Amino acid sequence: MSNNLRLAIFTETFLPKVDGIVTVTCILLDYLRKVGAEAIIFAPGPHPESYAGYRIVSVPGVPFPIYPEVTMAVPGKRSMEILEEFDPTIIHVMNPVLTGLRGMMFARDLNKPLVASFQAHLMEMVRFYGFGALQEPLWSIHRYVYQHADYCLAPSRRVVSELEGRGFGQVGLWRRGVDVERFSPDYVDEAMRYELSGGNPDKVLLLSVGRLAAEKQVEQILPVLDSVPNAHLAIVGDGPHREKLEEIFAGRPVTFTGYKSGEELSRAYASADMFLFPSSTIETFGLVAAEALASGIPVVSSNVGGVPEIITPGVNGYMFEPGDTRTMVEQVRELAADPFKRQAMGVAAREAMCKMSWDEVMGELLTVYDGIVQNFHQKQAIAS
Repeated sequence: MSNNLRLAIFTETFLPKVDGIVTVTCILLDYLRKVGAEAIIFAPGPHPESYAGYRIVSVPGVPFPIYPEVTMAVPGKRSMEILEEFDPTIIHVMNPVLTGLRGMMFARDLNKPLVASFQAHLMEMVRFYGFGALQEPLWSIHRYVYQHADYCLAPSRRVVSELEGRGFGQVGLWRRGVDVERFSPDYVDEAMRYELSGGNPDKVLLLSVGRLAAEKQVEQILPVLDSVPNAHLAIVGDGPHREKLEEIFAGRPVTFTGYKSGEELSRAYASADMFLFPSSTIETFGLVAAEALASGIPVVSSNVGGVPEIITPGVNGYMFEPGDTRTMVEQVRELAADPFKRQAMGVAAREAMCKMSWDEVMGELLTVYDGIVQNFHQKQAIAS
């Protein structure tokens, strides 16, 4: 169906913001361009006018009060007219909240097949920020919303099981991949290691990559620096929590680099000795962990999202339960003391990720789209 596919995407976040949802959406669009499909994106603005040659419709909105980087926006009449003119084969809403919820309504108004993907754990986020009383009401709302799609997708087996256990019905797996050409040990670079290590390339270089938001819990790495001699931490990324983190890590061997992308990011991953991912249970997959493994470095990660699907403890990394900093410190200390073990784990990490091609993953998604469209029209024919 790829040559005839016309996909409309509604997402709550898009470029220039950088996060896991944006990354996966861009990879999907790159793949659609490669296979000759058509697409259009609706997202809270402002945004570039296009991506990969596909039009981006910026929906005006206002900043989310407790998370100003996120814009709340509800598509209106103009968006509906643009969507109708585009005439999509199928509509995909990415983690529907406001923009995606209206996209679902548009799908029903236009009688189009609809798929909804669960990609950000809002229930865990409100718990983390001290609004635990909202968890159950939000689960009820999410269940109601997702049940109105023709098909639901989740990024890891753990989340699939969680959603099905919460009464979402059958949920499909939209697994995650990694670009093993972009993220590779071939990008090892002495100059990058010198930068990341603050001019101390002989130290054991620990790496953290991602948005600097409170729920990422980067500060949990602090005990590692206090307990592991000769270690230096590089924090690659930016976000609302950066200033606070700079205060927390003041006086410690830490380098804050800000955002890195493209080849710079590839060189950062490959030039480190190990990757630390202390994130809380908010994660639905953990894409940065896969990128680190593909770059040939072991990962020490909290047991969240899809991490258990890519880390084999003792082979290509280690896992600890969220909040168990003592175990994290022990695991990092063990790897820091044994360069031969780090190297062997890095080789195993690379080998495991070479089996996770994004092209294969996105090809599977297009097959899912095809099935949804066929089932939708069969039901329509029976109903008529």
